[in-house]
Amino acid sequence: MLDDAVGRAPGGAARWWLAQSLRALGADIAARGGSLVLRKGPTATVIPEVARESGAGAVYWNTVAQIPQQAVEKQLEAALGKVGLDSQKFPGDLLVSPSEIRNKEGRGLRVFTPFWRRVLSLGHPPKPLPAPKELRPAQKIASDTLESWKLEPSKPDWAGGLRASWTPGEASARTRLRDFLRHTARDYVGDRDRPDREGTSGLSPHLRFGELSPRQVFHAARFAAAENPAISLGIDKFLSELGWREFCRHLLHDHPNLAVENLQTNFDDFPWKPDSKALAAWQRGRTGYPIVDAGMRELWHTGVMHNRVRMVVASFLVKHLLIDWRDGEAWFWDTLVDADAGSNPANWQWVAGCGADAAPYFRVFNPTLQGEKFDPEGAYVRRWVPELKDMPPKLIHQPWQATPIELASAGITLGKSYPQPIIDHAKGRERALAAYAKIRKG
Repeated sequence: MLDDAVGRAPGGAARWWLAQSLRALGADIAARGGSLVLRKGPTATVIPEVARESGAGAVYWNTVAQIPQQAVEKQLEAALGKVGLDSQKFPGDLLVSPSEIRNKEGRGLRVFTPFWRRVLSLGHPPKPLPAPKELRPAQKIASDTLESWKLEPSKPDWAGGLRASWTPGEASARTRLRDFLRHTARDYVGDRDRPDREGTSGLSPHLRFGELSPRQVFHAARFAAAENPAISLGIDKFLSELGWREFCRHLLHDHPNLAVENLQTNFDDFPWKPDSKALAAWQRGRTGYPIVDAGMRELWHTGVMHNRVRMVVASFLVKHLLIDWRDGEAWFWDTLVDADAGSNPANWQWVAGCGADAAPYFRVFNPTLQGEKFDPEGAYVRRWVPELKDMPPKLIHQPWQATPIELASAGITLGKSYPQPIIDHAKGRERALAAYAKIRKG
């Protein structure tokens, strides 16, 4: 069911993933004897039509805890009731309903630690049921073709890197989860911040498109920790990241305009400095800061970026360049395969300092130090910024400090084969702190 009038339209990378995910779902359903029906149009009109055509007696779905979607779900319930059909919805997209996590005033929590503590205090969420082994549809129902939805790029076809990097679908999601719990979770606490290592789960796009539910992940992780206590610390940290996703979804429920409105309204007067050339340099990975450029190029090629690097590149845009966080959020929304309506804007607001449980305004990441700490040998930068592949580790995160002889030995001409930094770190930090001071005084 595709209803373009509901919710935020997915970006290009997410549309590509959706197409592959639907293709995989169709194959899984066909293997069980059924067929996937695709329809496009108003939800409250199309779903009752399909129910009538199929002879269904009831309609069940997983609810989405977002205000626009919930309004449509109410319309759907009313439409189904008018034609005598029962309906029931289930909270499969969250661990707990937003209505269960409220403060004394009835509002949602805006600090993560007490939020997550409250979620865990409610006990384990219900276990998902297994997929049916066999489907017996009553009759063949007319369906749109997936191609008619025009989700995938044609000319130019920019999705080659996505195809090389990902296999969307439930089977791939289950394999990733299993491999993470068996091989990666033990060292997750130490490795998750290292973009030069395979230290994360890679599950975010699978969660984004419902190929795995957070409840499946929660129970699988808890079971793995019970079976192997040596991975318990890694599992606890991993589940807290699942909890952050939950936190962002709850924020979106309470603040439907999260992608455009500052949660902290004093930021409405922040002195952003629009700069189309600087924004383009950041988008293309041409800032002159290797860790930033590596992240932006990884994003363009694969549709994802390591989480530590996401924080670095976001901080660089909003603090060094003083470009509005909404410009960065919009770029991520279009280029991330895991672009989530809650996490994406919430994370950008967190970095900018205007969100819930936000990073302090004076925390300005030094991209050079971040690179040296989390990519000490430069393996991540060498992978995504091949111009710098011959730079020694001590210089790969600050090539402007190299001597002419060292640059020549690495085949680098600053300003030509690799850009000079578009802003000096010290100057950028000083300018950012001055800008933040203005709204603090106001």
